[in-house]
Amino acid sequence: MAEGVTGLELRSTVTDAGKLELTLEPVTLDPPGEGEVIVRVQAAPVNPSDLGLLLGPADPASAVAGGTAERPTLTLDIAPERMTMLASRVGESMAVGNEGAGTVIQAGPGAEALLGRTVGMLGGAMYAQYRKLPVRDVVPLKDGQTAADGASMFVNPLTALAFVETMRAEGHKAIVHTAAASNLGQMLNRICLADGVPLVNVVRSAAQAAILRDIGATHIVDSTAPDFREALMAAIRATGATLAFDAVGGGKLGGQILAAMEAVANEGTAYSRYGSTSFKQLYIYGVLDTSPTVLNRNFGFSWSVGGWLLTPFLAKAGKEVLGRLRQRVVDELTTTFASRYTRTIGLAEALDPEVMRAYERKATGEKFLIDPSR
Repeated sequence: MAEGVTGLELRSTVTDAGKLELTLEPVTLDPPGEGEVIVRVQAAPVNPSDLGLLLGPADPASAVAGGTAERPTLTLDIAPERMTMLASRVGESMAVGNEGAGTVIQAGPGAEALLGRTVGMLGGAMYAQYRKLPVRDVVPLKDGQTAADGASMFVNPLTALAFVETMRAEGHKAIVHTAAASNLGQMLNRICLADGVPLVNVVRSAAQAAILRDIGATHIVDSTAPDFREALMAAIRATGATLAFDAVGGGKLGGQILAAMEAVANEGTAYSRYGSTSFKQLYIYGVLDTSPTVLNRNFGFSWSVGGWLLTPFLAKAGKEVLGRLRQRVVDELTTTFASRYTRTIGLAEALDPEVMRAYERKATGEKFLIDPSR
């Protein structure tokens, strides 16, 4: 009978003293049961959604290293006014890492065919040397595909595909996307180009615009340019976009997009004190800017602003839709949904203060991969 395995797992804990502590804790996994596998984790990306749990609202500049070279620790300060939102986390050691990939080293009854296979994984706690999962949470990769290829096959690819599914389900015909040169944004561009979906890309620099031009993006506007409003309106006019997905969250950008949609909708129409009848939807799905969301109410009354998350969307969409989207990701893993990493680090390196500050910046064009087997 197979024996269990013991390995290190990265944990994030909020203390009642207003500190966030990152540690590497030993975890022993029992042998896999029926329909279960144990995977040696070889690749797990650092996504913005991971950072929300890993670091929360702690101050990166306050990081203090401790522990040993093999078992480092990292302690960060949390501002007192932010502790209220973390009350339910205090004292709870939480595993981190939404997705990953690796090699199946043990397989329970009914899962023997996966033994030795490289698989992509979803289910949390991926910043760990080993992970035990039911087979429903793993996807075998094709021959020649590596763990690095499969590490990011869930969160960003499924989110990008779900944006297009949402557009179709809600009767829109084009999309506006912010922080559009991100890894996710590049995937969304490839999908929209392949599927003939008009897409307006909002970026924050000329360098980010160049990234998108290189992959064939058609409509790119720079929110820092002096003619941003006019350029945004021109792109919305050309595409007919009435749906926006905003990764920034804070500040005025979401409101500016709604205002541009309204201005275009009002062109050539009779004046109405209630604004146009064109319905405009803004979904906020990220918090790159943690400041308050500002809406200057200059876009009429036919609009809605809401939050958007992948998991609730998939739960509502159902198994058939999820299966279809996952299969497309597998089929196009190294093309449409390819992720490129600028740096690979080990678990201990992830707790180095300078390394942490680098991946916490969430800089466009910089994507970190954790290899817990290093």
